[in-house]
Amino acid sequence: MSRRQCTSSPPDEKDTTDEHETTGAAVGQAPAGQLAEADMSGPKLRLDRRRFLGLLAPAVAAPELSRSLLAAKESTSGKVPNFVIILCDNLGYGDIGCFGSKRNRTPSIDRMAAEGMRLTSFYVTSGVCTPSRASLMTSCYPRRNNMHASASGKLVLDAIDRKGLHPDEITIAEVLKGQGYATACIGKWHLGDQPSFLPTRQGFDSYLGIPYSDDMVATPDGSRPPLPLMRNEKVIEAPVDRNTLTKRYTEETIRFITSNRDKPFFVYLPHAMPGSTAESFASETFRGKSANGTYGDAVEELDWSTGEILAALRKLGLDDRTVVVWTSDNGSPNRRYGSNAPLSGWGYTTAEGGMRVPCVMRWPRKIPTGRTCDELTTTMDLMPTFARLAGTNPPGDRIIDGKDIWPLMAGEVGAKSPHEAFYFYHVADLQAVRSGKWKLCLPRVLNRREQKELGVEKMPMTLYDLEADIGETKNVASDHPEVVKRLLALAEKAREDLGDGQRQGKNQRPAGFVESPKPQILSGE
Repeated sequence: MSRRQCTSSPPDEKDTTDEHETTGAAVGQAPAGQLAEADMSGPKLRLDRRRFLGLLAPAVAAPELSRSLLAAKESTSGKVPNFVIILCDNLGYGDIGCFGSKRNRTPSIDRMAAEGMRLTSFYVTSGVCTPSRASLMTSCYPRRNNMHASASGKLVLDAIDRKGLHPDEITIAEVLKGQGYATACIGKWHLGDQPSFLPTRQGFDSYLGIPYSDDMVATPDGSRPPLPLMRNEKVIEAPVDRNTLTKRYTEETIRFITSNRDKPFFVYLPHAMPGSTAESFASETFRGKSANGTYGDAVEELDWSTGEILAALRKLGLDDRTVVVWTSDNGSPNRRYGSNAPLSGWGYTTAEGGMRVPCVMRWPRKIPTGRTCDELTTTMDLMPTFARLAGTNPPGDRIIDGKDIWPLMAGEVGAKSPHEAFYFYHVADLQAVRSGKWKLCLPRVLNRREQKELGVEKMPMTLYDLEADIGETKNVASDHPEVVKRLLALAEKAREDLGDGQRQGKNQRPAGFVESPKPQILSGE
């Protein structure tokens, strides 16, 4: 069987580096799987977050809370840790040295891995950025909170999109803010560019960054404005010089850490690079210096950025009190420069190369050094794990999908993945399910691009043993009918819970919508 049999290419004949395509819904028809709109332009429908967080503890069983508080105290010697999440954009599994790259020089990330842990079966929930980022923020599959497609049915939110992350959703920033953390988002947001959807309305004290992808630049017809750089809720530069973004984000991160060194802090640093363009951007210091084109230049500047942040933590005496997580929002779609090796497929798909991403975690004296964890883990697990370490719990009034993975991070003997199953959705469609070492790709009608490449119209049921066949090359479904039966039952559970295609799930929540979205432009334009 071809290794492309579980992939989901973009649904038309456009360049595969473009993730801004439609899901195929007819004009005027609601995109597949979307719930009724929850309008954000009228009176607020939202729960008072401070009240929710204040009432969170009584909502959770007392023994569970006591265990979490005890675990946090034991893990941090009585002091809650700081948290830094570094999220790259469209960077592949094989793009850094400690995950096998021979093309990009990444000594700082490689050192971080040597001083911490590599997670080699770490997944995002989507092969494209908006749904992936929504999951990291809320600990939910994108279909759970209807962030799997834009208002018009595109794969990701566009500039001036009517849709965004619902203000009633509880983010990882809000959970930590309720514990007294200073919070900052620095980088690419892409969960809605309207005021009610911005980071400052989602638990972050401050924001500096671009509100959507770096390729969403001004259009000749004026339907999209110059790419804005925002501070909090105001555009401060447009168009932003994309070559400067990594450097400016790094400097802002270090400023924030320095200003908040005497209190617990959470930094979410979603970089814009290597980005969504055919050629990446980097500052003058790095431009033209790598052996891997502009993409390599951008990756090597990201490595520099990581080194600068880790050096600042050491200089400020915060090293032993800070958990740093380094990962990517999805696999690389860049066929020329990017690498997802040894995985199959590319970003924007449900192949392993689209949704399994490199992850490095570091916390001196708490996360063991030089370790590799191959248990199934996800970005959704960061919220419940951080909540535990901060002495609290994730939201208890709603379903979330993430799990506490601290036993794995701590290197506990015999620790296993807490996930019975992991689901691979492409926009609204459930395309695969993983349980343990098995990944079942479900039968489906291929889109036009796939039909052209594979010469067939439909995809058969395909089962892979990912321990023996990480590249998804051999269909072993006929050898393991009992495994197929079990994973099909898990897939049906997902359909009932989250939905599939036009079928609604029982436990979905609405995204937010505004009636008349406005462009983010410089004041006076």
